[in-house]
Amino acid sequence: MTGEQPSLFEADDSPRPLADRLRPRTLAEVVGQDHLLADDAPIGRMIDARRLVSMVLWGPPGCGKTTIARLLAERTDLAFEPLSATFSGVADLRKVFQAAKQRREMGQGTLLFVDEIHRFNRAQQDSFLPYVEDGTIVLVGATTENPSFELNGALLSRSQVFVLKRLDELALDTLIDRAEGVLGGPLSLDAHARQSLVAMADGDGRYLLNMIEQIQDLPGPIDTATLAAAVQQRAPLYDKSQEGHYNLISALHKSMRGSDPDAALYWLSRMLLGGEDPLFIARRITRFANEDIGMADPNAIQQSLAAWDVYERLGSPEGEIAIAQAVLYLSTAPKSIGVYRSFNKAWAAAKRTGSLMPPAHVLNAPTRLMKDLGYGKDYQYDPDTDDGFSGANYFPDGMPRETFYEPTDGGYEHAITDRLRHWAQLRTSNQTDSAETDSVPPETK
Repeated sequence: MTGEQPSLFEADDSPRPLADRLRPRTLAEVVGQDHLLADDAPIGRMIDARRLVSMVLWGPPGCGKTTIARLLAERTDLAFEPLSATFSGVADLRKVFQAAKQRREMGQGTLLFVDEIHRFNRAQQDSFLPYVEDGTIVLVGATTENPSFELNGALLSRSQVFVLKRLDELALDTLIDRAEGVLGGPLSLDAHARQSLVAMADGDGRYLLNMIEQIQDLPGPIDTATLAAAVQQRAPLYDKSQEGHYNLISALHKSMRGSDPDAALYWLSRMLLGGEDPLFIARRITRFANEDIGMADPNAIQQSLAAWDVYERLGSPEGEIAIAQAVLYLSTAPKSIGVYRSFNKAWAAAKRTGSLMPPAHVLNAPTRLMKDLGYGKDYQYDPDTDDGFSGANYFPDGMPRETFYEPTDGGYEHAITDRLRHWAQLRTSNQTDSAETDSVPPETK
């Protein structure tokens, strides 16, 4: 030991991360994205023609967005300018645009790669437009968020959006093989542990390689339990304020609507594992009970409210079982949108007919004046009639009767259909009798 400090200007011999050492050097080495990069695929055809258009690469973390952008610049002889929207501002963009202009004057184009492009605000996104429009830059933006929600329309209209896939098992196995080649030998994993390693990566190639770095020096053989103790499983991709949140609740909702209890339980578990607020799920399944089941099983809403109440009393994890029970009940209950559809029809009729008064016979008459005006006259108390049904008209005077509620033949609505049909017959009969009575001359009466 001489005590001398290493020079800041000497080469750094510290090992690079495995993910960086295995970064693909050609597009052919990129795994899992053949639907975009193959010779007959959209980006593959652009490369063959050596004519890139501005694009947005939308995909989950660790699927190769940055690598693809860098290799596109190399294959088309464009200067590669990387920026992170997290750390860059308008001043940085101006410098890049100025440098791109100078290169263009010398005959070279520029590929501007913007990581996390969705983090730029609208004004910052607008600053790209003239330079994309006149070809000063080829913009390649990378995002994990839905561009439809995060990027403004003007920028999207000047770009093509390409969706990158999460890496499948075959792609992740390929990365493991390459890592073993760089490390000089196979990992000390048994067959089940190797499968678990792939599952724990959850489609993220970078995360997989980081886990391999953590276990490469562990003595073998490494089984599943040893692997789980040595590395942390990747947290599921789930952002409660972004698209994943709405995708999963939509999947849960439609699984219940499709009467698939197993799929519904799966999506419920995915949401809870991702950190979703169980009370949000309780509210949504209560809404589902009203909209998609309704009178086909009136007990569905009670089950939903009970689950909501149980969770508020018990909390997690015990209260989550009550939500799971409600999800199973709703998934296996008969379905009907009769209530939802009929309410919408009635709402439209109410808006259309303005401020029509109720018929006089249904109005209370607490004063003599109101009695003299006919309030409450000829009102029939239905429970006291022979059939428990008077058949009186309850619509406003001057408004023809409309049928809003049309129950299905499923579940409890089957009985409701029979009951409504019986009442319709009684109403017709009572109206006929009333018409015949009105036609009799007064002296005969």
